Amino acid sequence: MPQNGKKSGQETYFVITYREPQEGNIVSLKAGTVTDSSLGLSFIAISDFVFSTSNLVVNPAEEDLEKRLENVKFLHLSIYTIISVEEVGTEHEGLSFKKDRSNLVVLSPENNPPKDR
Repeated sequence: MPQNGKKSGQETYFVITYREPQEGNIVSLKAGTVTDSSLGLSFIAISDFVFSTSNLVVNPAEEDLEKRLENVKFLHLSIYTIISVEEVGTEHEGLSFKKDRSNLVVLSPENNPPKDR
């Protein structure tokens, strides 16, 4: 079974790019699961890490990250350190968070009231 705990036919995963709090480095991580964290509203939990094993090119940064996350069940990241979350693949319906209480309203430029002159 692959390291991400999913079936080998599954092609969907997330690429999470974040700023590491300790050193300030930008890190990209592949994971099968991104959910809301039990630590609170300003955290997300990342699990089912995906590391490429078929590449012929050795990537020392990815090997270091794989060693660091070897025994980690969930990586809890603050939303303030996250730069982007990209969904890669076609089988996933997208992210949905159980504790999300946001009510985001997007107004298009056509609906904006005219400015007084």
